[in-house]
Amino acid sequence: MPQLRKDPILKQWVIISPERGKRPSDYKKTIEEPDDSAECPFCEGKEHLTPNETLSFRTAGTDANKKGWWVRIIPDSEPILRPEGEPGREGFGMFDAMNSIGVHEVVIESPNHNSRIHNATNDQVREIIWAYKQRLLEIKKNPSYKHFMVVKNSGAGLSNFTHSHSHIIATPIIPKRVEEEIEGAREYYHYHDRCLFCDIVKQEQKDQMRLVYENDQFIVFCPFASRFPFEMQIMPKSHQPFFEMIENNLVQTFADALQNTLKRQEAVLPGQPYNMVLHTSPCSDSYKDFYHWHVEIIPKLTKVAGFEWGSGFYINPTTPEDAAKALRDIAIK
Repeated sequence: MPQLRKDPILKQWVIISPERGKRPSDYKKTIEEPDDSAECPFCEGKEHLTPNETLSFRTAGTDANKKGWWVRIIPDSEPILRPEGEPGREGFGMFDAMNSIGVHEVVIESPNHNSRIHNATNDQVREIIWAYKQRLLEIKKNPSYKHFMVVKNSGAGLSNFTHSHSHIIATPIIPKRVEEEIEGAREYYHYHDRCLFCDIVKQEQKDQMRLVYENDQFIVFCPFASRFPFEMQIMPKSHQPFFEMIENNLVQTFADALQNTLKRQEAVLPGQPYNMVLHTSPCSDSYKDFYHWHVEIIPKLTKVAGFEWGSGFYINPTTPEDAAKALRDIAIK
């Protein structure tokens, strides 16, 4: 029988519909990744085809925008936001508008065209995380930006290039989805004097049913009110509002949690595209007591149809408990 579940953060209701009973094998990969390495501007040796890098980790003695790097960050060639100008807020009658200032950069995660986070070395994954941290710390120095996030769109059809990469996006406003998370966390903190995310971590550790993986510092689980099949979240076990302030000794354990999660996903859902979003606190200490950074990973297995758009409900045909068991029990290398 279907069950309505409420997300404790967003206060959003989800329909878990187990009678539709989809197993991992029921989700077929529909788009094969093309071999686009010949024209890929992200490959090593083609640095002249991209904007100049804003950050790179490279071999000592090699020049910027040349060979020799292992992680490279560049401005997006078709940015959704640009750093030039002022916000320029204005009204058009009852409507509000502003200039689309911000930062939109691409993190090229490896010089190797066929490398992916799940099959890279753990050291390479750690270097990607270091790059996120260093670049976000630099962007945060600009007081015009109120929030930033890291977004990854993996798979053919979700990005212009199949070369593994992610995006750093900084905005002059706090996005609505993040505001909704903040409001839910603030309300919970007001009534309980505790961080909602910290309590979710404790509850998932206690229940175990939705637990996918954990190490000393991080937990991976399928949320109780998962909107999508095989949706996962990664959270620090300790209260940490700002990803960019992650302690140096936690970078390695986060790399382990992230790579382990994506290895399990690839083993259960081979070749399936996914979205990954890193949510961190807005650039203010006002939220530090009740906001907790986390990563959402959502395989692109279902389509949102008319009922979902019209009602705001999501229909998930795979229970998070079944998804977590499949991900938890799978053997990975």
